[in-house]
Amino acid sequence: MKITKLASVMAILMLSSGAAVAKSTDLAKFHADMDSCQSCHTKPLKVSDSETHENQQCRSCHGDYEDLVNNELTFDPHASHLGDINCTSCHSAHSKPQLTCNNCHNFEMEMPFADAKEKKRWDNGWDQEKIAKAIAKGPSETVDVIVVGGGSAGFNAAISAQAAGANVVLFEKAAYTGGNSMLAAGGINAVGTPQQKAKGIEDSIDWYAEDAMKGGRYQNDPKLVQILAEESAGAVAWLESLGANMNDLKRSGGARVERTHRPSGGASVGPHIIDTLRKAADERNIPVRVNSRVEKIVLNDDQSVAGVVVHGKHSGYNMVAAKSVVLATGGYGMNKQMVAYYRPTMKDMTSSNNVTATGDGVLLAKEIGASMTDIDWVQAHPTIGKDSRILISETVRGVGAIMVNTDGERFISELTTRDRASDAILKQKDQYAWLVFDEQLVEKKKMVRGYEHLGMLSKANTIEELAKITGMSKLMHTAKVYNEYQAKGKDSDFGREDMPLNLSKPPYYAVKVAPGIHHTMGGVAVDTDTNVLNLQSWKMPGLFAAGEVTGGVHGYNRLGGNAIADTVVFGRKAGENAAKYSLK
Repeated sequence: MKITKLASVMAILMLSSGAAVAKSTDLAKFHADMDSCQSCHTKPLKVSDSETHENQQCRSCHGDYEDLVNNELTFDPHASHLGDINCTSCHSAHSKPQLTCNNCHNFEMEMPFADAKEKKRWDNGWDQEKIAKAIAKGPSETVDVIVVGGGSAGFNAAISAQAAGANVVLFEKAAYTGGNSMLAAGGINAVGTPQQKAKGIEDSIDWYAEDAMKGGRYQNDPKLVQILAEESAGAVAWLESLGANMNDLKRSGGARVERTHRPSGGASVGPHIIDTLRKAADERNIPVRVNSRVEKIVLNDDQSVAGVVVHGKHSGYNMVAAKSVVLATGGYGMNKQMVAYYRPTMKDMTSSNNVTATGDGVLLAKEIGASMTDIDWVQAHPTIGKDSRILISETVRGVGAIMVNTDGERFISELTTRDRASDAILKQKDQYAWLVFDEQLVEKKKMVRGYEHLGMLSKANTIEELAKITGMSKLMHTAKVYNEYQAKGKDSDFGREDMPLNLSKPPYYAVKVAPGIHHTMGGVAVDTDTNVLNLQSWKMPGLFAAGEVTGGVHGYNRLGGNAIADTVVFGRKAGENAAKYSLK
């Protein structure tokens, strides 16, 4: 008899209270004991790499995520920035389950069947012999364009390639899409938008480009920066055409005016954009295959792209043929070996990156002779929650927070660039700082509630009380002086140009921050059409790249808000050009 929704929910509740059926050693055995393997699987048994049928079965029995909120928990594990991801991202049927959130967080929650046997990961290591056999066997499938990586750059490339008439498939190695993009908390920089016009903000393409070049210490490729600036407004309009809300406008460090666009209501930009792109890809029936790691780019004898070898969680190693490949795999901020090699001074730093940011695209491209640009430049973000991997968005400072040392003294303009802010923090006696703000900021930037939810905020009803809680003896004087500067509109100490809020509305908050790895500036060398270049700086026919896997756009330091712009502008361009190449 098929498991009913009520019976399933009751079973999970029993498990969470410790009343598991004794003979059920893991989730798969539990379901088999209740009914059969067909509770989850098809007959005959065939599991796709994305585990589509299995996840549909989960929902048909248990309901959607909102149906599964357990009142015994202190939080809803399904309500997160990860969005509507597969059940199997956490609930492993035949092995020990893993709370995906704890890749970054430290939630104390026991998963059902937490004592199940832990098995070797399916993607542990690269098997060169199986890769070679897959190539020798020939293609199991042929498409026009293959997109590698399911973040913003990858989705924008896939959607754009299909719109240009190509048959597309997107491969993502993780159990869910999003990449680093889903962690973005700031916004997308753009110039000449209706949002800027509505607020009467004077801006120009030249200003945008100058700010980006200055922030990158003039080591950026000016041609790429010019394209970023010129096409930024179109990037915002494109996202809005797909259903995104980019109506809020803020100023980020290094920008001379407000040009960082984000969702109204204070939501984080990354989850919103990824949710929008996921839905757009789904509506267009673009195949998005998770648990599918591309392990080799295959070339023809003339060095043009022939396809890739994909290692699927269930399908194993297969070659997929295509005339064009778009690399959109992100950076290497979570690959400790690569960080230690390219930027040894940062090898012991924490990282705000998604666990998927392991430099796969760089390695794939280097293996076939691609050139690299600025590969050794890694950006430290100044405000990662101390002793955590949680990024405190730059827009918290942009909206109005002040940054002080452990004595409660300001030491730099809060709107300076990330590299200068990081250096300034590391020069303080304790090498960390506090961001201080009040309820006014929380009302404008509701995502800050998430930091409170994570237990990262110190909170008090008065500045004096906050000073005692945090040990910042000079905070009261600092707040008084800052409020005076804010009222006059002039920061006489550090020249902060924009002070939208004072410190006057309780409760008051403080969060500890310290620099950590945030963005890899360099990567695969590309031209203005996103063609990947080889060691002779010639185009590699059929190979394109976009987003953090590339170098040249940001120089030695990226401005907040330019990463999302990069992924949209160049992701779209890569998809369009890959389609054009494959269809010619």
